[in-house]
Amino acid sequence: MARTQGSADPGPAQVSDGIRTVFFGRLVQWQRGHGRHDLPWQQTRDPYRVWLSEVMLQQTQVVTVLGYYARFLEAFPDVRALAQAHQDEVLALWAGLGYYSRARNLLRCAQQVCSVHGGEFPRSSTELATLPGIGPSTAAAIAAFCFGERSSILDANVQRVLSRVLGFGEDLSGVRHVRTLWQMANSLIPEDATPEAMAAYTQGLMDLGATVCTPRQPACTACPMRGVCVAEQQGTPLAYPVRSSKLKRTAENWWMLVLRSREGLWLQRRPQQGIWAGLHCLPLFSSEEALRAAIPHHAGRLQHQPMFKHVLTHKDLYLHPVVFDLADEALMAFGNDDRQEVLEGGWTEDSRRMGLPAPVRKWLDAQGTSGQPATRELWD
Repeated sequence: MARTQGSADPGPAQVSDGIRTVFFGRLVQWQRGHGRHDLPWQQTRDPYRVWLSEVMLQQTQVVTVLGYYARFLEAFPDVRALAQAHQDEVLALWAGLGYYSRARNLLRCAQQVCSVHGGEFPRSSTELATLPGIGPSTAAAIAAFCFGERSSILDANVQRVLSRVLGFGEDLSGVRHVRTLWQMANSLIPEDATPEAMAAYTQGLMDLGATVCTPRQPACTACPMRGVCVAEQQGTPLAYPVRSSKLKRTAENWWMLVLRSREGLWLQRRPQQGIWAGLHCLPLFSSEEALRAAIPHHAGRLQHQPMFKHVLTHKDLYLHPVVFDLADEALMAFGNDDRQEVLEGGWTEDSRRMGLPAPVRKWLDAQGTSGQPATRELWD
C-alpha cells in the first residue's frame, strides 16, 4: 500500500526484475499501436518545435495548445526568429495560455540558444537544463525525442504512471523522493535502446498518463502494464501518487478601471513578477476607493459593471469593472495631472494588438464597440 512516511529511499534496485524486463518493450509496442500519432509536434525531430510544444503543454491541455502552437510557429518559424522578437509580441501570442513566465522564458531561452550556442540547441539533457525555463523533465523530453538520449521524463503525469506501476508510496512532495523515483525511471530504460525506440517510449509515457492512467478514473483493463502494475494488483490505483502538501486556494477582489477617451483605452503594463506578469492590462486596484483616487475628480461618471470571476490554479479573482469616460475638456488636464504618472500607462486605439490577460480580453470583446455592460456572466 502507499505510504506517507517511509524509510530510506528504495533506490533503483527496488525495481523488480519482472517490471524492468517488460516495461520498456510493452510501452513502446503499445504506443506504436495505441498511442497518439496525429499531434503536429510528433511529426518532427526539430528541437525548436519539440521544445515549444513541451513548454506550451506544461499545465495546459493538448486541445488548448494546438491553436497557439500553430500561430506561434507562423510568427516565429525558428529559434532565430523568436530570439529577435520583442517581449510584447511574444506575450500577445501567448495571451490566454496562462503561466506567463513560460512566455518570457521562451524568449530568454531563444536568445541564449542564439548568443551562446550559435542558434543550435544543446544535444544533452544536462546542457539543455541550463537554459532559461527548461527544467529537467523538459530537457529529458527534448534530448530523448530529438537526439535519442537514454533519459526519462518525469512530469506530473509520468510520476503518476510510474508511482502506480512501481508501487512507489513515498511522498512526492519531497525532492528526495522525486529524485529516487527518477532514478528508478531511468533504470527502466535498456542500455541498447535505439533513438527511434526512445522517441516512442517517451511519447508512450505521455500518452499512457493522458489517456489510460488518468488521475481519477484509470482504465486499468486497457493498460499495457496490466499484470505487472503494483497498484493494479493491489486494487488501489487512486492511492498513488502520494503527495501530502495540498495547494491552498485563496481569493482576491480587484477593481478594474476601464478608462476611455477619444484617444482610446488606457492600458498599463503589469509588473514582471506575479499574476499576468509583463502583460498589458486595464489598471487594477485592491479597492474602489483606490480606483477613485487614481482618476480626475468631477471629470466624468463611474459606471459599475457586473462583477465576474476568473479562476486561476491557486486563486479565485473577483473582477469588478468600472467604466470611466474621460470628457474631452478633461483630457488635456489629465495629461498634465500627476495621476497619469500614478496610472503608469498610455492610450491605445486598438487593444486587440496587445497582449492582454484572457479574462480582460474576453470582457472587452463582450462589450463590443458600444461599451455597454455584458449581458452574460463571464467565467474562465
